[in-house]
Amino acid sequence: MPTDNTRIRFVLVRTSHPGNIGAAARAIRTMGFQRLSLVAPQRFPHADAVAMAAGAVEELDNAVVTSTLVEAVADCTLVLGCTARKRVVQLEELSPRQAAARALAASAQGSVAIVFGNERTGLENDELMSCHAAVHIPSVEDFSSLNLAQAVQLLAYELRLATLSDTPVVDGEKREALATVDELEHLFGHLEQMLDDIDFHKGRSPVTIMKRLRRLFLRTGLEQREVRILRGIFDDAQRMARLARKS
Repeated sequence: MPTDNTRIRFVLVRTSHPGNIGAAARAIRTMGFQRLSLVAPQRFPHADAVAMAAGAVEELDNAVVTSTLVEAVADCTLVLGCTARKRVVQLEELSPRQAAARALAASAQGSVAIVFGNERTGLENDELMSCHAAVHIPSVEDFSSLNLAQAVQLLAYELRLATLSDTPVVDGEKREALATVDELEHLFGHLEQMLDDIDFHKGRSPVTIMKRLRRLFLRTGLEQREVRILRGIFDDAQRMARLARKS
Protein backbone atom coordinates (compact mmCIF):
# COMPACT_ATOMS: atom_id res chain seq x y z
CA MET A 1 0.00 0.00 0.00
CA PRO A 2 1.42 3.44 -0.88
CA THR A 3 2.55 5.33 2.19
CA ASP A 4 2.48 9.09 2.79
CA ASN A 5 5.67 9.66 4.79
CA THR A 6 4.58 13.20 5.62
CA ARG A 7 2.07 11.69 8.05
CA ILE A 8 4.88 10.36 10.23
CA ARG A 9 6.73 12.87 12.41
CA PHE A 10 9.68 12.49 14.75
CA VAL A 11 9.27 14.45 17.98
CA LEU A 12 12.24 15.39 20.18
CA VAL A 13 11.30 16.47 23.69
CA ARG A 14 13.42 18.89 25.76
CA THR A 15 16.57 18.22 23.75
CA SER A 16 19.59 19.70 25.54
CA HIS A 17 22.27 19.53 22.83
CA PRO A 18 21.52 21.25 19.51
CA GLY A 19 23.92 18.93 17.72
CA ASN A 20 21.58 16.04 18.46
CA ILE A 21 18.76 17.91 16.76
CA GLY A 22 20.85 18.29 13.63
CA ALA A 23 21.96 14.66 13.70
CA ALA A 24 18.34 13.55 14.12
CA ALA A 25 17.33 15.68 11.12
CA ARG A 26 20.01 13.95 9.07
CA ALA A 27 18.91 10.54 10.33
CA ILE A 28 15.28 10.93 9.26
CA ARG A 29 16.23 12.53 5.94
CA THR A 30 18.40 9.55 4.94
CA MET A 31 15.39 7.27 5.45
CA GLY A 32 12.96 9.38 3.43
CA PHE A 33 11.19 11.30 6.23
CA GLN A 34 10.96 15.06 6.59
CA ARG A 35 8.80 16.00 9.58
CA LEU A 36 10.66 17.00 12.73
CA SER A 37 8.97 18.48 15.80
CA LEU A 38 10.80 19.98 18.76
CA VAL A 39 9.26 20.33 22.21
CA ALA A 40 10.91 22.97 24.39
CA PRO A 41 14.45 22.56 22.99
CA GLN A 42 17.06 24.17 25.22
CA ARG A 43 19.02 25.70 22.30
CA PHE A 44 17.47 26.04 18.87
CA PRO A 45 18.11 27.41 16.28
CA HIS A 46 21.85 26.85 16.69
CA ALA A 47 24.93 26.54 14.49
CA ASP A 48 25.71 23.09 15.94
CA ALA A 49 22.36 21.82 14.71
CA VAL A 50 23.11 23.03 11.19
CA ALA A 51 26.59 21.51 11.24
CA MET A 52 25.39 18.09 12.42
CA ALA A 53 22.49 18.06 9.95
CA ALA A 54 25.09 17.70 7.17
CA GLY A 55 22.80 19.03 4.47
CA ALA A 56 19.40 18.19 5.98
CA VAL A 57 18.83 21.91 6.53
CA GLU A 58 15.31 21.88 5.12
CA GLU A 59 14.20 19.53 7.88
CA LEU A 60 15.61 21.98 10.44
CA ASP A 61 14.06 25.01 8.77
CA ASN A 62 10.65 23.32 8.69
CA ALA A 63 10.85 21.92 12.24
CA VAL A 64 7.79 22.80 14.32
CA VAL A 65 8.64 24.06 17.81
CA THR A 66 6.08 23.80 20.64
CA SER A 67 6.21 24.26 24.38
CA THR A 68 4.49 20.96 25.30
CA LEU A 69 4.24 17.45 23.93
CA VAL A 70 0.44 17.62 23.85
CA GLU A 71 0.68 20.57 21.44
CA ALA A 72 3.17 18.72 19.25
CA VAL A 73 0.98 15.63 18.83
CA ALA A 74 -2.51 17.15 19.14
CA ASP A 75 -3.60 16.08 15.65
CA CYS A 76 -2.06 12.58 15.83
CA THR A 77 -4.06 9.37 16.07
CA LEU A 78 -1.07 7.29 17.22
CA VAL A 79 1.77 8.38 19.50
CA LEU A 80 4.65 6.00 20.28
CA GLY A 81 7.10 6.96 23.03
CA CYS A 82 10.65 5.63 22.95
CA THR A 83 11.94 4.84 26.43
CA ALA A 84 15.02 2.97 27.64
CA ARG A 85 13.68 1.85 31.00
CA LYS A 86 10.53 0.83 32.82
CA ARG A 87 8.37 3.67 34.07
CA VAL A 88 5.52 4.13 36.52
CA VAL A 89 3.18 4.56 33.54
CA GLN A 90 2.48 1.05 32.28
CA LEU A 91 2.14 0.95 28.50
CA GLU A 92 2.09 -1.77 25.91
CA GLU A 93 5.73 -2.33 24.95
CA LEU A 94 6.77 -2.67 21.31
CA SER A 95 10.04 -3.53 19.64
CA PRO A 96 11.25 -1.03 17.00
CA ARG A 97 10.07 -3.37 14.24
CA GLN A 98 6.64 -3.80 15.80
CA ALA A 99 6.42 -0.05 16.31
CA ALA A 100 7.30 0.61 12.67
CA ALA A 101 4.60 -1.78 11.44
CA ARG A 102 1.98 -0.19 13.67
CA ALA A 103 3.03 3.35 12.79
CA LEU A 104 2.92 2.59 9.08
CA ALA A 105 -0.54 1.03 9.35
CA ALA A 106 -1.85 3.96 11.37
CA SER A 107 -0.40 6.49 8.91
CA ALA A 108 -2.89 5.26 6.31
CA GLN A 109 -5.61 6.98 8.35
CA GLY A 110 -3.97 9.84 10.22
CA SER A 111 -0.84 11.45 11.60
CA VAL A 112 1.63 9.43 13.67
CA ALA A 113 4.29 10.66 16.11
CA ILE A 114 7.44 8.83 17.21
CA VAL A 115 8.56 10.56 20.41
CA PHE A 116 12.04 10.73 21.96
CA GLY A 117 12.85 12.25 25.36
CA ASN A 118 15.67 14.32 26.77
CA GLU A 119 19.18 12.86 26.40
CA ARG A 120 19.72 12.45 30.14
CA THR A 121 16.27 11.75 31.59
CA GLY A 122 14.30 10.38 28.63
CA LEU A 123 10.53 10.83 28.59
CA GLU A 124 8.93 11.82 31.87
CA ASN A 125 5.88 9.98 33.20
CA ASP A 126 3.50 12.83 32.34
CA GLU A 127 4.81 12.79 28.75
CA LEU A 128 4.30 9.04 28.48
CA MET A 129 0.68 9.62 29.54
CA SER A 130 0.09 11.05 26.04
CA CYS A 131 1.50 7.93 24.33
CA HIS A 132 -0.50 4.95 23.11
CA ALA A 133 2.43 2.54 23.50
CA ALA A 134 6.12 2.49 24.44
CA VAL A 135 8.99 1.51 22.15
CA HIS A 136 11.94 -0.26 23.76
CA ILE A 137 15.19 -0.85 21.90
CA PRO A 138 16.56 -4.20 23.19
CA SER A 139 20.08 -3.05 24.04
CA VAL A 140 22.25 -4.77 26.65
CA GLU A 141 21.19 -4.22 30.25
CA ASP A 142 24.52 -2.91 31.57
CA PHE A 143 24.84 -0.18 28.89
CA SER A 144 21.34 0.45 27.60
CA SER A 145 21.35 4.15 26.74
CA LEU A 146 21.72 5.01 23.06
CA ASN A 147 22.65 8.44 21.78
CA LEU A 148 19.46 10.32 20.85
CA ALA A 149 20.29 10.55 17.14
CA GLN A 150 21.20 6.84 17.08
CA ALA A 151 17.79 5.96 18.49
CA VAL A 152 16.10 8.19 15.92
CA GLN A 153 18.15 6.56 13.15
CA LEU A 154 17.16 3.08 14.30
CA LEU A 155 13.44 3.84 14.32
CA ALA A 156 13.66 5.68 10.99
CA TYR A 157 15.48 2.67 9.50
CA GLU A 158 12.79 0.25 10.70
CA LEU A 159 10.12 2.51 9.22
CA ARG A 160 12.04 2.62 5.96
CA LEU A 161 12.20 -1.19 5.87
CA ALA A 162 8.47 -1.36 6.53
CA THR A 163 7.69 1.03 3.68
CA LEU A 164 9.82 -1.06 1.29
CA SER A 165 8.17 -4.32 2.36
CA ASP A 166 5.75 -6.02 -0.01
CA THR A 167 3.62 -7.12 2.95
CA PRO A 168 0.42 -5.08 3.32
CA VAL A 169 0.42 -3.05 6.53
CA VAL A 170 -3.34 -2.65 6.81
CA ASP A 171 -5.62 -5.67 6.97
CA GLY A 172 -9.38 -6.01 7.02
CA GLU A 173 -12.01 -3.38 6.34
CA LYS A 174 -11.22 0.28 6.67
CA ARG A 175 -11.97 1.72 10.10
CA GLU A 176 -13.73 4.93 10.92
CA ALA A 177 -11.51 7.95 11.56
CA LEU A 178 -9.49 7.53 14.76
CA ALA A 179 -9.60 10.10 17.53
CA THR A 180 -6.69 12.53 17.69
CA VAL A 181 -4.66 13.22 20.82
CA ASP A 182 -6.42 16.57 21.16
CA GLU A 183 -9.84 14.88 21.06
CA LEU A 184 -8.67 12.29 23.59
CA GLU A 185 -7.35 14.97 25.95
CA HIS A 186 -10.77 16.66 25.88
CA LEU A 187 -12.36 13.25 26.53
CA PHE A 188 -10.08 12.66 29.55
CA GLY A 189 -10.85 16.11 30.92
CA HIS A 190 -14.59 15.46 30.50
CA LEU A 191 -14.24 12.03 32.12
CA GLU A 192 -12.41 13.46 35.12
CA GLN A 193 -15.03 16.16 35.60
CA MET A 194 -17.87 13.64 35.24
CA LEU A 195 -16.35 11.34 37.87
CA ASP A 196 -16.13 14.31 40.24
CA ASP A 197 -19.73 15.32 39.52
CA ILE A 198 -21.08 11.86 40.38
CA ASP A 199 -18.78 11.65 43.45
CA PHE A 200 -17.16 8.50 42.10
CA HIS A 201 -13.97 8.91 44.12
CA LYS A 202 -15.73 9.54 47.45
CA GLY A 203 -12.86 11.55 48.85
CA ARG A 204 -10.09 9.35 47.48
CA SER A 205 -7.37 10.68 45.18
CA PRO A 206 -8.41 10.50 41.51
CA VAL A 207 -4.82 10.27 40.24
CA THR A 208 -4.45 6.49 40.12
CA ILE A 209 -7.87 5.77 38.61
CA MET A 210 -7.38 8.44 35.93
CA LYS A 211 -4.00 6.95 34.99
CA ARG A 212 -5.62 3.54 34.60
CA LEU A 213 -8.54 4.90 32.60
CA ARG A 214 -6.24 6.86 30.31
CA ARG A 215 -4.23 3.70 29.68
CA LEU A 216 -7.41 1.75 28.96
CA PHE A 217 -8.74 4.23 26.40
CA LEU A 218 -5.37 4.78 24.74
CA ARG A 219 -4.97 1.03 24.34
CA THR A 220 -8.31 0.62 22.57
CA GLY A 221 -7.64 3.05 19.72
CA LEU A 222 -10.91 4.99 19.98
CA GLU A 223 -12.63 6.26 16.86
CA GLN A 224 -13.95 9.81 16.69
CA ARG A 225 -17.53 8.52 16.70
CA GLU A 226 -16.83 6.45 19.82
CA VAL A 227 -15.42 9.51 21.57
CA ARG A 228 -18.63 11.41 20.78
CA ILE A 229 -20.71 8.54 22.17
CA LEU A 230 -18.69 8.44 25.38
CA ARG A 231 -18.93 12.19 25.86
CA GLY A 232 -22.68 11.94 25.35
CA ILE A 233 -22.82 9.35 28.13
CA PHE A 234 -20.73 11.63 30.36
CA ASP A 235 -23.10 14.53 29.65
CA ASP A 236 -26.12 12.43 30.65
CA ALA A 237 -24.38 11.23 33.83
CA GLN A 238 -23.62 14.84 34.76
CA ARG A 239 -27.20 15.88 34.03
CA MET A 240 -28.56 13.11 36.26
CA ALA A 241 -26.13 14.10 39.00
CA ARG A 242 -27.38 17.69 38.86
CA LEU A 243 -30.99 16.50 39.07
CA ALA A 244 -30.16 14.27 42.03
CA ARG A 245 -28.59 17.17 43.91
CA LYS A 246 -31.71 19.30 43.36
CA SER A 247 -34.13 16.65 44.62
